[in-house]
Amino acid sequence: MKSIGLLTDSACSLTPEAAKELEVTVLPLPFFVDGKLCHENEISREAFFAELAAGKNISTSQPAPEEVTKLWDKALKEYKRILYFPISSGLSGSYSTARVLSQEHPYAGRVFVVDLGRVSTLMHQSLLDAQALIDEGYKAEEIKDILEKSRADFSIYIAVEQLDSLKRGGRISATAAALGSLLGIKPVLSLTVGKLDLYQKVRGSKNARKAMIAAVEKDLNTRFATAKEKGEVTVMIAGSADPETTESWINQVKAAFPDLPVLYDDLPLCLCAHIGQGGLGIGLSRKPERP
Repeated sequence: MKSIGLLTDSACSLTPEAAKELEVTVLPLPFFVDGKLCHENEISREAFFAELAAGKNISTSQPAPEEVTKLWDKALKEYKRILYFPISSGLSGSYSTARVLSQEHPYAGRVFVVDLGRVSTLMHQSLLDAQALIDEGYKAEEIKDILEKSRADFSIYIAVEQLDSLKRGGRISATAAALGSLLGIKPVLSLTVGKLDLYQKVRGSKNARKAMIAAVEKDLNTRFATAKEKGEVTVMIAGSADPETTESWINQVKAAFPDLPVLYDDLPLCLCAHIGQGGLGIGLSRKPERP
């Protein structure tokens, strides 16, 4: 029996190929399209965005407790301990449910639920960090502690191309959405630990990208300056845009930060439901400190 297994949900943005390579088990998150239950592995991104563009009512949901425990039961046949990384506690109730379940028999002492306040590429990077800690010989409970102590060591900025999804989610009013679309206003959002807030309003997609690059440059010269000098910072990119726009954004980021490693993922559908199509994101993650 292997020592430690890594489990997460599809908010991590891992492709099936990346999950297999990392030896990470991924639970597909559920969502509803006009009341019909779907899971992230049951619909293509193209079909999802077509439903979104058609004005279908898309709402996200947390996985049922039995889906979570079924995943754990299977993993515990292969691993002595498991680390479970659910979607950020600030964006979903998944963490609270999983934490309660992990304290019950037969999971107590074997399942460790890690709350990092992260999603998408941030979570992908955390899983890479967890795998490195496993390789270094740390125990499951030690890895949980190390990662949670570094949970705030990141920054994320997201430029939203379309305002309809934010309007449907109640984050902006219908009037603000209509006015913003008319004037070409693009909100740039910031993600802190589990919380999505407005960072800046700019006019046009080009300026939104510039604003995000500038925000990351500022973070590198302040919060992450020491970590950058030590070579402990990764630039993360995520998006829900078309391939051409995505490639252009990746190239722009790499040109702006040529000396830093870059990790890209497609935004998971559970976030695309709120961000909409055309969203672009960038952020920083610092290597967790060892005790």
